[in-house]
Amino acid sequence: MLQKREKVLLLRTFHGRTLRIVREHYLRPSVPCNSPLCPQPATCHNDGKLLSSDVTHYMVPDWKVVQDYLEILEFPELKGIVFMQTACQAVQRQRGRRQYNKLRNLLKDARHDCVLFANEFQQSCYLPRERGESMEKWQSRSIYNAAAWYYHHCQHRMPIVMVTEDEEAIQQYGSETEGVFVISFKNYLDNFWPDLKAAHELCESILQSRRERENESQESHGKEYPEHVPLEVLEAGIKSGRYIQGTLNVNKHRAQMEAFVRLQGASSKDSDLVSDILIHGMKARNRSIHGDVVVVELLPKSEWKGRTAALGESDGDDRAPGEAPGEPMPTGRVVGILQKNWRDYVVTFPSIEEVQSQGKNAQKILVTPWDYRIPKIRISTQQAEALQDFRVVVRIDSWESTSMYPNGHFVRVLGRIGDLEGEIATILVENSISVVPFSEAQMCEMPVNTLENPWKVSSQEERERKDLRKTHLVFSIDPSGCEDVDDTLSVRALDNGNLELGVHIADVTHFVAPHSYIDIEARTRATTYYLADRRYDMLPTILSADVCSLLGGVDRYAVSVMWELDKTSYEIKKVWYGRTIIRSAYKLFYEAAQDLLDGNFSIVKDIPEFKDLEERNRQAKLEELVWAIRKLTDIARHIRAKRDRCGALELEGVEVRIQLDEKKNIHDLIPKQPLEVHETVAECMILANHWVAKKIWESFPHQALLRRHPPPHQEFFSELRECAKAKGFFIDTRSNKALADSLDNANDPNDPIVNKLLRSMATQAMSNALYFSTGSCAEEEFHHYGLALDKYTHFTSPIRRYSDIIVHRLLMAAISKDKKMEIKENLFSNKDLEELCRHINNRNRAAQHSQKQSTELFQCMYFKDKDPETEERCISDGVIYSIRTNGVLVFIPRFGIKGAAYLRNKDGLVISCGPDGHSEWKPGSLQRFQNKITSTTTGGESVTFHLFDHVTVRISVQTSRCHSDTIRLEIISSKPHMTPDTELFQQSSLLLKSDLVKEVTRSVEEAQLAQEVEVNITEDYQKYCQTKGRSLYTLLEEIRDLALLDVSNSYGI
Repeated sequence: MLQKREKVLLLRTFHGRTLRIVREHYLRPSVPCNSPLCPQPATCHNDGKLLSSDVTHYMVPDWKVVQDYLEILEFPELKGIVFMQTACQAVQRQRGRRQYNKLRNLLKDARHDCVLFANEFQQSCYLPRERGESMEKWQSRSIYNAAAWYYHHCQHRMPIVMVTEDEEAIQQYGSETEGVFVISFKNYLDNFWPDLKAAHELCESILQSRRERENESQESHGKEYPEHVPLEVLEAGIKSGRYIQGTLNVNKHRAQMEAFVRLQGASSKDSDLVSDILIHGMKARNRSIHGDVVVVELLPKSEWKGRTAALGESDGDDRAPGEAPGEPMPTGRVVGILQKNWRDYVVTFPSIEEVQSQGKNAQKILVTPWDYRIPKIRISTQQAEALQDFRVVVRIDSWESTSMYPNGHFVRVLGRIGDLEGEIATILVENSISVVPFSEAQMCEMPVNTLENPWKVSSQEERERKDLRKTHLVFSIDPSGCEDVDDTLSVRALDNGNLELGVHIADVTHFVAPHSYIDIEARTRATTYYLADRRYDMLPTILSADVCSLLGGVDRYAVSVMWELDKTSYEIKKVWYGRTIIRSAYKLFYEAAQDLLDGNFSIVKDIPEFKDLEERNRQAKLEELVWAIRKLTDIARHIRAKRDRCGALELEGVEVRIQLDEKKNIHDLIPKQPLEVHETVAECMILANHWVAKKIWESFPHQALLRRHPPPHQEFFSELRECAKAKGFFIDTRSNKALADSLDNANDPNDPIVNKLLRSMATQAMSNALYFSTGSCAEEEFHHYGLALDKYTHFTSPIRRYSDIIVHRLLMAAISKDKKMEIKENLFSNKDLEELCRHINNRNRAAQHSQKQSTELFQCMYFKDKDPETEERCISDGVIYSIRTNGVLVFIPRFGIKGAAYLRNKDGLVISCGPDGHSEWKPGSLQRFQNKITSTTTGGESVTFHLFDHVTVRISVQTSRCHSDTIRLEIISSKPHMTPDTELFQQSSLLLKSDLVKEVTRSVEEAQLAQEVEVNITEDYQKYCQTKGRSLYTLLEEIRDLALLDVSNSYGI
C-alpha cells in the first residue's frame, strides 16, 4: 500500500536557475535492497546488481563521506558498499553534474561491489525533516535510520558500518543499535583496510588539503579576488539581462590573459551580442576554470579590448576564428559560477631547485597542470622531490577568494615524464577517458565461438530473418587486414529489370541486450577510442572482431537496408528494412577492389576466395564480382552528384603513406594516391544513414536519435574570405551550395596547396555536428549542412559507436510498429535520449582530442631523435597560411604539420633574408598588413612574406617538462624548398579525408620506434582489452577505415 507525502524540492536547472517544486512523494512498503541476504527477494524486486556474498560487513557512507572521499570509494578493493539515496542526492545538489555522474557510473559498473538503496521511498526508512533541523543533521539522521533498517532487514546476519565525518553523529549513534557501528572514515580505513596503502595515502592527502583550507580561512589574508555574487542575485540578474551566462573557454596559447565566454541558453537568444565575450586577465576570470558555466557582467564599452594578434608560446592551428585581430570586442568579468567543471588534472611537480628555493620543509607546493588552460594548483605534500620526474594526478578541492591559486590534493602517479605509456596515460586522464578491463559479469553475457563450440545461426533466427545467403552476392571492401567488418554491400539485377542495392550492417543489438552489463559499459564508453598506436574498443573482441564481424565465408546476422532502383536513372522506387542472415562471399581490400574496377585482373591471384577455383568457374565468378563493383561505383557517382547539386561540401585532406625499411623503421612519409572505391563505400553508407534517419523519425518523431550539422556563423568565415581574396578568389558563404561551388572554383593551377588550405580554413569555420533527440529540436534544425541532407543519423558502425546501437534499436521498433507487433525494444524518452546524446557528444569530443594529442605526441617522437641541423628530412617546404603581428602560421605539405614560425625572436631581432634567400637574425622591425608582413632591418634590408608564399623551414621539437612537447618551425629561407618529394606531392590529387585521420595514419608506425625500447606490453593490451593489430600496416589501415566508413567524420560531421 503506497503512502502519500508532499516534498518540497529546490532544483537547479541545466542553465543554473533554481526552481521550487512541491512534489507528491509516495512511500512503498518495499524497495530493492540488492542484498543476497534479503529474506524476501521477490518482494524487494532485486532484479539488478546484488552485493557480494563473501564480505564481512556492509559499509554505508554518510553524505559528507560520499562527497569528499568518492575517489577512495571507487577502489575496487572496497566491497559491500550501500549508497543511500539521501547521500547521492546531496552529491547532486552540492557537487554538480560531473561528480554526480561519476557516482552514477560507479553504481552501474559491474566491477564495483556497491548498490543504491532508495531509502527515501521506503516507508520505514523515510524521515521527514523536523522544524529548525539543519539539512546536514537531517541527512545524517536519515542515513543512520536507513542503515539500522537495512541491518534488521538482513535479519542481523551482516554487520553494518556507517562511516561519517560528523563527530556528533558518532557520539549519538555509535552505540544506539547493536550490529550497526558508526565511525570516522579514517578509522574505517585503519581498522578494516590497514594494508590498502594507496587508499591511506589518498585519504591523508585529502585530509591535509582540508586542514590547509581550514587554516587559510582562519588566517586574515587580504582578498585576491572579489567574492562571488549570491546565487539568487545571479539568477535575477540573468533574468533581467544585467548578467549573461555561458561556458568559459580559455585560450591555451594565452592562458594567463585571454578567455572567452560562449553564450548559452536564454543568454544567447535574449542578448544582442553576436560574438563571444572576452575575459581579460586572471582577476576578471575570478577563480573560474576552463569549462565552468559562469555568469558574466559586461564592462563599459570604453574598457573593451581585442584579441591578441601576436603568436603565443604554443600557437598552431587551434585558433579562434572570427574577430579581426585587435578589434575591440565585448569584454566582461566573471561575477559567479553556476556549475564547476573540475575534474582530474595531470600535473608536474617543480624541479628540485624550485622546491629547495621554497624552503627545506615546505609542504605547500605549486604544481603545473599539463593543460595550459588550467592555473597552477597548490597541494600539500612532502614527496615533491621524489615525484619531480613523474606525471601525477591531482584534484581541486577549493578556491577561496583569499588565495591566488586553487587548493587540491594528490591522487596518484601516472608514469615518468617522457615515457610513452606515461604520456599516453596523461592523454587519457586529461580527456576523462577511463578504459578498464571488461568485467567477468560482462564477459559472461558474450556468445561463445571456439573450435570445440563454434557459434552458428539458430533455427529460430532462420525462421524470423530474411535469408540472403543463396540469393545475394554480398561482399565487403575494407582496409587490408581489417578484422572488425561493420558493413557489407550487395547489388543485383531483379527480374523486372530494375536493380537492388543492399547495405548490410552487423547486427550488434542481437548480442547486446538493453540495460545488460555490456550495454551499460558500451554506453559509458560511447565510442571506440583510436589513438596513434592503439585503440580501446567499445565492445569486447569476441563481438567486434568475431561474431559480429561480417567476415568472408561465414554466416552472420545483419540488419539490412535494400533499395529497388530504376535500371537507368537509379531513382529509388522502394526500400526495405529488416534483419537478415548473410554470408559474405568476398572480403576485398581497397586496392584489390580498385584494380578490379580499373580492369587490372592480375590482382585476382591475391584474392583468397579465387585461389582454389578451376579456371572456368573462376572466370564466371570474376565477371560477376567485377560487374557488381562497377555497378556499385556507378550508382555511388549518381548519389554523390545528387548531393553535390544540393550543396554537399568536400572538405579535403591529404593522406600520407608510411614507407618502411627492412627493419620496420620509418624510411619515408609520402602522400598517398586516392582510390574511387573509398568514395563508393562512403556514399553507400551515407545513403543508408539518411534513409534510416527518415524511417526512425517517421515512426518516433519525438524520440529518434539523429545527427545535425548547424550552418556555421558567417563571421567565422572572415579569414577564409580574406585569404581567398589575396589570391583573387571570391568565396560565397551564404549557403553550403554556394560555399561548395566557390571552393571548387578556387583553384590555382600553379599551386594546388592553395585549394587545400582554403578547404582547411573552411573546415575550421564549421560548427560541430551533434547527436540530438528529435523531441528537443524543431524540424527545420535537423538539417545536415555538410552532407546537404534534411535528415541524417549514424547506423553503419554499431561495433564502434553507441549511437548506432540506439539507432538499430529504434529501427527494429519502427519495423515492429509497421507490422502492428509489440515493440520489444525499451526506447528512451525524449528527456533521457537528449541526456544520452549530450554524453555521447562529450565522449566523441574526448575521442577526437585524444586522437589528435596522441598524434602530436608521435610527431614529436619522430622528429625528437633527429638533428635538425644535419637531418635532411628536418628541412622541408612550407606554405604561409596566416599572418600575425610577430610571425606567420605555416603548413608543411610533406608531413601534414601546421605550426607557428616567428619572424621576431625573444631577443627582439627580426628575420632578414639575403639575395640567396637564406635567413639570419638582425635588429629591425616588423610591419603587418592584411595579407603580408614585412621585416625591415636597421640597415635597410627588407623581406616581405605573403599569404600562400612557399618558404623553406627547419623542423625541430620544443621540449617541456610540464606540458606536451611541440613541433617548432623556423624559416631558414624565403625561397621554396624544391625536392623530388615536393614535386610528387604537387602531382597527387586531393583525397577526401580529414587532416586528423591523415596525421594518425602517418604516426602509427612511429609508435614502433618508441616501443622498441619498452618492455613487452602484450599483457597490458590484454588487461585493458585494447585491440592490437596483427601488423603495423593492419592497424594503420584500420584507423584509416575510421574515416572511410562515414565521410561525414572527415570534418567532424
